[in-house]
This record gives sequence, structure tokens and C-alpha cells, in this order.
Amino acid sequence: MASLRFYLDENVPVQVARQLRLRNIDAVTVRDLGLLGVDDRNHLQNATEQGRVLCTYDADFLHLAASGAEHAGIVFGQQDLHYIGEWVNWLTLMHAIYSVDEMKNRVEFL
Repeated sequence: MASLRFYLDENVPVQVARQLRLRNIDAVTVRDLGLLGVDDRNHLQNATEQGRVLCTYDADFLHLAASGAEHAGIVFGQQDLHYIGEWVNWLTLMHAIYSVDEMKNRVEFL
């Protein structure tokens, strides 16, 4: 079974990706990819093409998902409520329990 891979937008702290990598979980940031400032639709498309679950605080991605845009999964957190450790713990858990197919077009709220 293929494991989840994560795509963190520019709002999620880069430390989350670093901590996931320490756990041997594949995670990239838009900074890693040189895509800072790219619009949300393109980020969702890039994540989907790479087969990565997009992680964000940006509610615009919820609207894109609701409009029927295909995606490999979206994880949404509320910026004032979720910190680095919480992101790392939840994404690590998701990596352990969800398959790639189970996350397709699914939105998870932290």
C-alpha cells in the first residue's frame, strides 16, 4: 500500500515538514519547491499531480474542494488553534491509518 505524502502550503510552518521527515514521512513545502506566492488553484493542482495531501490554514482550499476540484486530499487547520506539534502528531497518525485511496477527495479538519 502506498503511503500518504504531504504538501504544506506557505501558511503551515516549515518545521512541520522537518519533523515529518525525521519520522521518514515524505513532506514538502512550497518553499522547498520554489512556489511561494503561487495561487491556491495551482497549489492544489501541483499537490494533486504529485499525489500529495495538501495541508493548509487557508479556507480558500475548502471552497475549491466544495466546487468539485479533484485532489489527493486536504488537511485544514485553524491557525490560532493548531501548533507545530499538533500538526506533526495528526499528520503522523493520518499517515499510519489512511491509504492514498482513502484520502482522495477527502477533507480532514484538525
